Amino acid sequence: MSDQILMPKATAVWLVDNTSLTFEQIAAFCGLHPLEVRGIADGEVARDIRGADPIANGQLSREELDKAAASPAYRMVAQKSRHAELLKPVKKAPRYTPVSRRQDRPDAIKWFVTHHPEVTDAQIAKLLGTTKATIESVRDRTHWNSANIKAVDPVTLGLTTQIDLDGVVRKAADKKAKDDAKRGIVPTDESLRPAAETVVEDEPEHETDDSNVFSNFGGADADDED
Repeated sequence: MSDQILMPKATAVWLVDNTSLTFEQIAAFCGLHPLEVRGIADGEVARDIRGADPIANGQLSREELDKAAASPAYRMVAQKSRHAELLKPVKKAPRYTPVSRRQDRPDAIKWFVTHHPEVTDAQIAKLLGTTKATIESVRDRTHWNSANIKAVDPVTLGLTTQIDLDGVVRKAADKKAKDDAKRGIVPTDESLRPAAETVVEDEPEHETDDSNVFSNFGGADADDED
């Protein structure tokens, strides 16, 4: 096989269902083990995968398939799919931060350290385009400009979008919750307390001591008699 084909298991499913090729031929073309192809044929592997026609998606020519069908010893050669470049996952380019905003990164890092300590340094570095060394210097106040660093929302600073920020915070919170559950730690956040416990009860109204009122009046009368 000259090129790694796309969707190898789905292709194997189609070849098993639509051709008389041997397991070895299909395995060689799809980059799978012959036993895995046998499992597909027996319905034990990839039972929920829909077959992908390698001829229709441009990864195999009809001539190659015919040659393989005529000779069990023949190994098919894949051709470069015209859809390959479109189907390949696109890797995001490193986040670029304008020079004018790079001085705001420490403020954004401070915001994470202060308000979301559950977010890892790796997540912060990836989101803000900074380094773990810079994050650590902000955290332990060894940064050269520590005296002037203030916690500011990175969205406000224009360093990220609200959607990306929410995604990072949610992912970190979910991971922390799972880790705490494994260790048997009960959440103590105020927002997780029952509503009945967080509602402040109204203070009882002060009752007027009528006896004191009347005694005062009585005292006044006594003074008048004197």
